[in-house]
Amino acid sequence: MKKQIRYSPEVRKRAVRLLYEHQGEYESQWAALESIASKIGCTAETLRKWVRQSETDQGIRAGMST
Repeated sequence: MKKQIRYSPEVRKRAVRLLYEHQGEYESQWAALESIASKIGCTAETLRKWVRQSETDQGIRAGMST
């Protein structure tokens, strides 16, 4: 079992902000996720989940906000 790494809320916000700011520079959102996640030190799937939660919190996506 892998050790779970906890990222601070500041790191999460920064990573999501970077994705929103730079996703137009990539072929797809997934390509942007992979690139930015590697720079932050997390997986692309982790960053994708943070982005989806951010969209929910902003009311862009349906679901429970945090």
